[in-house]
Amino acid sequence: MRPARIDRKIAQLVPLVPLVPLQAEPEHGRRARPAPPDWIVELGVGTDRPPVRAHPGICYMAGKRHRPVSPEEARRLLTDGTSARSHCRPDTAPGIVGLQGLSE
Repeated sequence: MRPARIDRKIAQLVPLVPLVPLQAEPEHGRRARPAPPDWIVELGVGTDRPPVRAHPGICYMAGKRHRPVSPEEARRLLTDGTSARSHCRPDTAPGIVGLQGLSE
């Protein structure tokens, strides 16, 4: 009966912690996930990593090298010549006025 003795010893040593059921983990993950940023800028390659394209924060085509930016910075980047993706069209988003036609 060695396994039963080991189980009793483990039960004495390990405090009982209520475990979250596995079914609750995905819901907890959805609630704990931070909200996506309003805008992101895709960065180029290299040490200074210049901005390449502006995207809305929910765009799935942004690539791996990106960072969040404020709406003001996104507007400035788009007016300064940073290209806008043709599929997500950040140049036509609400709050970005007068930039239509800058999409690649």
